Amino acid sequence: MVSLRQSSIMTFDLNGTDSQSKARAGIITTDHGNIQTPIFMPVGTAGTVKGVHQRELSEDIIPDIILGNTYHLYLRPGTDILEQAGGLHRFMNWEKPILTDSGGYQVYSLSANRKIKEEGVKFKSHIDGSYHVFTPENAISIQRKIGADIIMAFDECTPYPCDYEYAKDSMHRTHRWLDRCVRQHHETPFAYSYNQTLFPIVQGSVYKDLRLQSAEYIAAKEAPANAIGGLSVGEPAEEMYAMTDVVCGVLPFDKPRYLMGVGTPTNLLENIALGVDMFDCVMPTRNARNGMLFTAEGTINIKNKKWENDFSPLDPANYCFVDTAYTKAYVRHLFTVNEMLGKQIATLHNLSFYIWLVREARKHILAGDFSRWKNTMVAKLDQRI
Repeated sequence: MVSLRQSSIMTFDLNGTDSQSKARAGIITTDHGNIQTPIFMPVGTAGTVKGVHQRELSEDIIPDIILGNTYHLYLRPGTDILEQAGGLHRFMNWEKPILTDSGGYQVYSLSANRKIKEEGVKFKSHIDGSYHVFTPENAISIQRKIGADIIMAFDECTPYPCDYEYAKDSMHRTHRWLDRCVRQHHETPFAYSYNQTLFPIVQGSVYKDLRLQSAEYIAAKEAPANAIGGLSVGEPAEEMYAMTDVVCGVLPFDKPRYLMGVGTPTNLLENIALGVDMFDCVMPTRNARNGMLFTAEGTINIKNKKWENDFSPLDPANYCFVDTAYTKAYVRHLFTVNEMLGKQIATLHNLSFYIWLVREARKHILAGDFSRWKNTMVAKLDQRI
């Protein structure tokens, strides 16, 4: 069996747990800095968190880590440019940790323009129609050149709903691909002067026996951390929580757990309660551009006329400077006249809220009252104001 035990010096220290749930607070240490968990990671698809300046990320939102997207960065600007720049950190002027996905999810989303084989996946670029191939080996090599601190194993994300036999075959293929990723990770040097940590990914759709089997296979790799994929792809929230609970019962307690592509504020809190440490999702930025604001009291459609003469802050909790600098009436006006600043303010607000939410969760885990606080928050978060 190929093990990941010696592939990285990334560490994880648990600082506290919640007595009424499986929630925990910890610190992940990487060469680019520490990551306090639970953590939400803003998605920077093409080398930027859409609509947000790196200065705003560093000084106003202040996430411990952000994401880059292997598929998009591979196509543009390309790995040659990133290598010449000295890696993604230098290219985008970001000094904190970065995580890159393997491209597997984007290939999944190109279902009409890709073909999956044992060797890998052949797909057509959404930009110019050119054909490309991702294999476990070159997915690792591409991520080497991008230079993220945390890189993901190449996997297949199954759709929902998914036939049991297909989910089973896909899971085993993902496991075989993982073995090839691990070999490539061991046999190739880091591209830059810092370590990279490879996360394997649990699959198995919404079938408990497959999730158990996959979690056991991944746990046996002894990786420094593990990820859960193939959820938040259309399944009911109850099924997501059920699968997460099953998997977290198998994955090592002393290693970080990353639930990929999740989700709503309620999803974050419920999955933290199940033992998840890391999250990412495009929802705060994408929804912001459409005028949906997340707040501690529920969600706001800032484009509604009801906010036309409301001169109160976006949220009295004041997650960052935009909540004291701009009113609901002003931001609604910006959306009404299609001024891009409105989308920027909304994006800063939503990202700040997500970061605030997971940091509040951490505080309450350490204080010992997370479950009570979580239940109070969940009752409000899904309300439409």
